[in-house]
Amino acid sequence: MTPDNWRRSTHSGGGDGNNCVEIAASATRVAVRDSKAPTRATLTFPPEAFAGFVEALKRVR
Repeated sequence: MTPDNWRRSTHSGGGDGNNCVEIAASATRVAVRDSKAPTRATLTFPPEAFAGFVEALKRVR
């Protein structure tokens, strides 16, 4: 993923906004990384799996 693909949640809180994860999406993968450690490892998921995860989180709220 290129640096301009990474997006941070608008719900990341005040201050410097580093209390969240960032995502970058392509046609075949969604990558997730820790905003406090962007150079460390990322997790990647197929888009369908990530979408299912996000929908499950919405139901928990």
